[in-house]
Amino acid sequence: MAGRSTDTVTRAGTARNGEPRLDIRDLDVRMVIDGREVNLIEGVDLAILPGQTTGLIGESGSGKSVLASAIIGLLPDSMTLHGVIEFGGENLTLVSPRRRRELRGRSIAMVFQDPLASLNPVQRIGKQVGEILRRSGMHGAALRSRVVSLLERAGIPRPEERARAFPHQLSGGLRQRSVIAMALAGDPVLLLADEATTALDVTVQKRILALLSELQADTGMSMLFVSHDLRVVSHIAERLVVLYAGRVAESGPTREVLARPAHPYTRALVQSIPAVHSRSDIGTPLSGVPASPLDRPTGCAFHPRCPLAQEICAREIPILREVAPGRRSACHFAEEVLANA
Repeated sequence: MAGRSTDTVTRAGTARNGEPRLDIRDLDVRMVIDGREVNLIEGVDLAILPGQTTGLIGESGSGKSVLASAIIGLLPDSMTLHGVIEFGGENLTLVSPRRRRELRGRSIAMVFQDPLASLNPVQRIGKQVGEILRRSGMHGAALRSRVVSLLERAGIPRPEERARAFPHQLSGGLRQRSVIAMALAGDPVLLLADEATTALDVTVQKRILALLSELQADTGMSMLFVSHDLRVVSHIAERLVVLYAGRVAESGPTREVLARPAHPYTRALVQSIPAVHSRSDIGTPLSGVPASPLDRPTGCAFHPRCPLAQEICAREIPILREVAPGRRSACHFAEEVLANA
C-alpha cells in the first residue's frame, strides 16, 4: 500500500503517522469440503485507519462473519488463513495461538448479534464484564468500581443493580449493552461488531448505534461494523466494503458509494432499500439467488443476476481496481456503472 510507514507501534494495534490500524491484504480463508479445497474468502483487501469505522456489507452467506472471525482468531480448526492480517505490526495469520489469545479481548474485541450467545446464563452480569479485568490482576473494590463504570459507560441505568442481575433478567437492549461493556473492558483499539444491532427493534437499534459512535469518539478506537442492512451501516460507517460470494465487489467512502455505486451489485442493494435509495420509492428486490463461495459461478460471481452481464463476465474474474479517487470496483464495466449512477 502506497505511503506505508516503517515506524513501529507503541501498543498492539496503535498505529502512528496515518498507518492503517488494521491492514488486510490478499486474504483467503480456505476449507476442505468433500475432498475439495474451497475459498470462503478470496483475495480480500481491507484497511481501517485509527478512529475510523468501516462498514462490511453483503447478503447472508457472503462471508462477512467468516472475515470478522478470521480477524479476531475465532475460526474453527477446519479453516485455514492465507495472506496478511496486519495489526500493530504483526501478521495475525502467522502468530501463535497464545499470541492470538493475548490480543483477543484486549487489543481486539468483538460484539456479536445475539447477546444471549455471548453471555453465560448462570453468571451475574458484573462477573462476566469483569472477567478480563480479573485476568489482568484487578480484584476487590477496584474491580467492582471498574465494572460499574463500564456498565455506566455502556449506557446501562442503575449499573450497580444491573451488575448483580443475570442475563435473563435484562431486556435485549440491556443485554447487548452489557456485551459492549464486556468488549470495552480491555480498552480495545479495534472493535468488531458482527450484526450487533440486527436482533434489536428499531428504537433500541438507534440507541446502540449512537452509543457505539459516542464510545468511538471518546476512545479513538477503530471499528469494523458488519451488517447486511445498508440503512444501519449508512448511519455509522465512514467507509464501506461490499462483499459478494467471499470477494470484495466494491469499496470507498460510504456516502459516495451509496450515492453513486460503481458495481451492479451495490446498485442493486441500494435500489432494494427505500430508506437508502429514495424515500418515495418502494424499492426493487434483488433478483436471483445469492452466489455461495461453496459454488461460485465462473467469472464474476454476480453475473447470473446482473442486468449488465456480457460474455466476458462469465469468462473472466474482474480485478478489484481504482475507478475514482478512493473508489475501487471489481466490475468489467465499473466506469459505465459509475457514469450512469
